[in-house]
Amino acid sequence: MSNRVAIIGVGLSKFGELWEQSIVDITLEAAMVAIFDSGVRGADIEAVCIGNMSAGRFTGQEHLGALAVDAGGLGGVPAYSVEAACASGGAAVRQAYMAIRSGEHDVMMVLGTEKMSDVNQTEAMNTISVASDWEWEGMFGATFPALYAFIARRHMKEYGTTEEQLSLPTVKNHANAAHNPYAQFQRPVPLKVVMGSGMLADPIRVLHSSPVTDGAAGLIMCSEEKAKEYTDTPVYIESSTQASDTLALHDRRDICTMDAVVKSSKEALEKAKVEIKDIDVFELHDSFTIGEITLTEDVGIAKKGEGGQTLSDGLTEIGGKFPVNTSGGLKARGHPIGATGVAQIVELALQLREQGGGRQVDGAERGLAVNIGGTGATSIVHILGR
Repeated sequence: MSNRVAIIGVGLSKFGELWEQSIVDITLEAAMVAIFDSGVRGADIEAVCIGNMSAGRFTGQEHLGALAVDAGGLGGVPAYSVEAACASGGAAVRQAYMAIRSGEHDVMMVLGTEKMSDVNQTEAMNTISVASDWEWEGMFGATFPALYAFIARRHMKEYGTTEEQLSLPTVKNHANAAHNPYAQFQRPVPLKVVMGSGMLADPIRVLHSSPVTDGAAGLIMCSEEKAKEYTDTPVYIESSTQASDTLALHDRRDICTMDAVVKSSKEALEKAKVEIKDIDVFELHDSFTIGEITLTEDVGIAKKGEGGQTLSDGLTEIGGKFPVNTSGGLKARGHPIGATGVAQIVELALQLREQGGGRQVDGAERGLAVNIGGTGATSIVHILGR
């Protein structure tokens, strides 16, 4: 049984609308980059875990675990496919973490992938909507922009959050993504452009929302003992936790608080024996900007209701006290659903290895990622350390 689990290799495909590449192409690209980065051989990999939400509906292809092993020439090793809506990637990382901790496997490849642009916008929206409570929300036309609009409007009423504050995560995250060569949108966006973008579901605008994205991310994870054979500078997963909440918003105790995030982040901090002030860099699930605002509150960066002011004060910018979404987040790096949770871990590993380039957080030694499914029905939290 391994005491700690190490990340020794990371890889990404380009994120964007990758018309000329298949889901196999982008997944294999991320896998190969992670393998080369780690120094392992294909024969060293004992198992593969892949996170994906809905390849069957987006591309017509299921059975992705076996497909990845086949395409990668990995010699018939076991492959596990994991689905947890937008938290599928984080769930794949957690499954590998538990398998290595248990001693079942020593070296594993973790992949997250989604190819979303092969269908039209209506089909994409319908596919994404099945991550909500279909019987009570999706069936009645409550899309995710509408559901997050409920959260945003309530937060504005209860705590005075402004439309400008709702737009600040977009401005910050696009500025960060300008330094990320893998990001879908590598350019800054002025505040007035964000606030003037088209309305999706009041008060959620187009530029408050993550895009439709193709992309894949990969990790090579192994036991602490094995890590010493490949690198002198591993990044360790200090804790991995998961919690659930109701699928439907109307069943929540408080729609402005994701209780699953509160629970899983608290447990992650306790297991890692750290406090929120000890975290140097964060990747928080910002499929909609109100999500980043509420998550800063739910993990303890800000008090409840003060997430918007935390953004106004610049505390979550690179150089601020709590840098959030240095990668550009889901909003600007892109949100290929099954890949997002793995991509968050890739970004934290790069930050802790001081390979963040123009978006590097000086002296980063510990990072925290929150990957949620739906409107927070699933929350998976990882804390990484040097």
